[in-house]
Amino acid sequence: MSHPRFHCPMPLEVGACADLPERVAHHATRVLRLRRGDVMTLFGSTGGEYAARIVAAERTRVSVEVLGWCAVERESPLSITLVQALQAGEKMDLTVQKAVELGVRRIVPVMSKRGVLQLDEQRALRRLEHWRSVVVAACEQCGRNRVPEVTLPERLADWLARVPRDGMLRLMLAPAGARSLASLSAPPVDQSIELLIGAEGGLAVEEVQLAALSGFLSVRLGPRILRTETAGLAALAAIQVLWGDFKEETTDV
Repeated sequence: MSHPRFHCPMPLEVGACADLPERVAHHATRVLRLRRGDVMTLFGSTGGEYAARIVAAERTRVSVEVLGWCAVERESPLSITLVQALQAGEKMDLTVQKAVELGVRRIVPVMSKRGVLQLDEQRALRRLEHWRSVVVAACEQCGRNRVPEVTLPERLADWLARVPRDGMLRLMLAPAGARSLASLSAPPVDQSIELLIGAEGGLAVEEVQLAALSGFLSVRLGPRILRTETAGLAALAAIQVLWGDFKEETTDV
């Protein structure tokens, strides 16, 4: 049975003792009921993980001894940014969570014209903090040791108005896309990918046009129209199968 994993963004050193952050301590002892002598895995945000053992567990304080370091990585070889139009209800949480599991390195929430969810500055800040916590929890669950970035929500038109970085492969899903995702050539190893997904009502015509002017290729993913909460995740999984680490590994005989 694998040990519980916790994001612990503080300096750790093998052989030293450290107090866990309050959130981690509460989850470890109050939710998972871990006690003195139990072993856990701790990771920061820049890769690798530590094995640690609880040496003291009090009401508000949990201390661990750091037992060892492992440089294991579980990152996709693809650098994928998901540009996701805001979704209503819990759909956005689900998309953020599963996108992390599917290997994205960056999530850019945007407000589109047809989206039912629009945020003012204060609400945007609150949602950003919430999504960051969703990302951390997803990393704890799926084994990633590098925490993907989530940016502050902004209007899609404003985001598209910025000059893109050179060499970026920019894709947007469209049922009537001129080409299929599978027909595209695999991008070079050092080329980043940006995937744009609309909200419940899809992208407005002017948003599609602006995205095309910004270098986005319109691609289709099968003959059916997918809901926003399905489209991005299906596309990410397909990209990982075609070009990433979902490909079947082969060995020379």
